[in-house]
Amino acid sequence: MSDKTLKKQTITCTHCILDSNDDPNITFDENGVCSYSNYYLSKRKNVANKTDKSKQFEQLIENIKKSGERKPYDCIIGVSGGVDSTYVAYLVKQKGLRPLAVHLDYGWNSELAVANIRSILEKMNIDLYTHVVNWEEIRDLQLSFLKASVVDIELVNDFAIFALLHNQAYSRGIKYVLHGMNVETEGEKLPEGWTHEKFDQLNILSINKQFGKTKLKTYPRLSFYKRLYLNVVYKLKWVGILNYIDYNKEDVKKFIIKELGWRDYGGKHFESIFTRFYQAYLLPQKFGIDKRKFHYSVLIFSGQMTREQALKEMEKPTYDPEMLKEDYAFVIKKLGLSEEEFKKIMNLPIKAHTEYNSYVTRHYKYHKRFFDNIKIIRGALKLFKSNSNPNKSS
Repeated sequence: MSDKTLKKQTITCTHCILDSNDDPNITFDENGVCSYSNYYLSKRKNVANKTDKSKQFEQLIENIKKSGERKPYDCIIGVSGGVDSTYVAYLVKQKGLRPLAVHLDYGWNSELAVANIRSILEKMNIDLYTHVVNWEEIRDLQLSFLKASVVDIELVNDFAIFALLHNQAYSRGIKYVLHGMNVETEGEKLPEGWTHEKFDQLNILSINKQFGKTKLKTYPRLSFYKRLYLNVVYKLKWVGILNYIDYNKEDVKKFIIKELGWRDYGGKHFESIFTRFYQAYLLPQKFGIDKRKFHYSVLIFSGQMTREQALKEMEKPTYDPEMLKEDYAFVIKKLGLSEEEFKKIMNLPIKAHTEYNSYVTRHYKYHKRFFDNIKIIRGALKLFKSNSNPNKSS
């Protein structure tokens, strides 16, 4: 067998189910364990023990309560109707916090998601703020991303959610945003090429300018500078609260079904019809990416699934045939495309997000400009103070 043939062979991790086709930079040790497995296994060894996590959690709760004194709410929680955000709502309420639940309605919520949110928040007496984005704006943005032929079409709604949570916290004087993202069931980083920087407003605006036709009036904004200000000056805390507890998703799912009347969607992030179609059809068919491989691998890392169970689950189709047929027709129609137009989009050459304007490619430039501006402002303030105090010697 030649070296050329060997290079083409697919190497699959002996610990998880990721392989050499999933990331061009993935590596394997002498035991065949991939760099992702080794990273997460090492991270789990270094995490705080149960007692320390409990102490940190209680201290966090006290800090949140203190920051919210004499205010209607002491924290913001994002809600989607899914397992993670539902349990976050339950958890913070049990701890005596006064959260404001914030939801983004971008036109793709399933009826079940809406029912879950309404029912559960009413049971826990949590106030809800819903921001509705004009459908034409979302449709135009998603069409722009499809035409741009980039992998992370979900950037459209993910960024909007993050921007909305930041803006609502700032406008209400709240210092803590609590969310359901967690290392135990979601990991920290997807394989390279599977996603894009979720705070890249520049990329969104660039793609919209090149392919879009609709002005973004109701779509949430969060510039590079405002986010930096909120994090550095305003000191907004973005907290994955589920990382402070022992979080087993299947156990939590059973609990919220029994105690809160939560109803299951049948898949990760399937509370959104578009997300369901994107993950189960668009990604595998156009980009050759099956996110289940990473989702299941993370559960293997955290001991919530065996490798054998994951491989067995991977033998199942990504989509129920009947649901695929319904979603395919629904999504195309809702986006205003003919089947022929959609097929042309699916056949477009794949492009990287960085082929369009992006904070990723201009990251250093933006940071340098920001700190240069800070120096100018500090110099101006120093000069102003000096001039306002004529008795001060030079």
